[in-house]
Amino acid sequence: MRVLGVDPGLTRCGIGVVEGTAGRPLRMGGVGVVRTPADAEVPERLVLVERGIEEWLDEHRPDVVAVERVFSQHNVRTVMGTAQASAVAMLCAARRGLPVALHTPSEVKAAVTGTGRADKAQVGAMVTRLLRLDAPPRPADAADALALAICHIWRAPALGRLQQAHHRQLHRRQAHAARTASAAVASAAPEPSPPAASPVRTPRAPEDSR
Repeated sequence: MRVLGVDPGLTRCGIGVVEGTAGRPLRMGGVGVVRTPADAEVPERLVLVERGIEEWLDEHRPDVVAVERVFSQHNVRTVMGTAQASAVAMLCAARRGLPVALHTPSEVKAAVTGTGRADKAQVGAMVTRLLRLDAPPRPADAADALALAICHIWRAPALGRLQQAHHRQLHRRQAHAARTASAAVASAAPEPSPPAASPVRTPRAPEDSR
């Protein structure tokens, strides 16, 4: 599985590609950052983010795109920019028919370091170790993107089982609803009326012939 991880942001959008499967050594396919000028208008910056992500998709052809799930922050302006960049990443993936996976920061930290409260230095150190790199990727946004990709690869089997279980449960519910609806229709249908009795005819006595 080849995963393109996206750590969304308007000023710096971290991007990392990791290839491998759960339980086996992982390999980094690439890492970098898409930057936009802070003094540019938001629409222009979003176009730059889109172009950057499209270039990475063209070059690496991932199987899935993993994006950090945006969560509430005290700085509304920051979270808005993050959400906008996240939407661009999902749009780029959907346009190509690629599945998109969303992971929260705590999920990523827990998957990579073992604790959901790890700081960026700990995440960078574990990414370096897991991918057998010479040094932690810089800036931290790049390391976070790799961590997202690693998180998805490790969580994919469990997520797949959960989705299968959800589909089976949904199928059972639909089948039960169909049976219930059929039974309700059958019980509401009027009972067929008995066939009308044919009139009884009294045979006429033969007339005396005289």
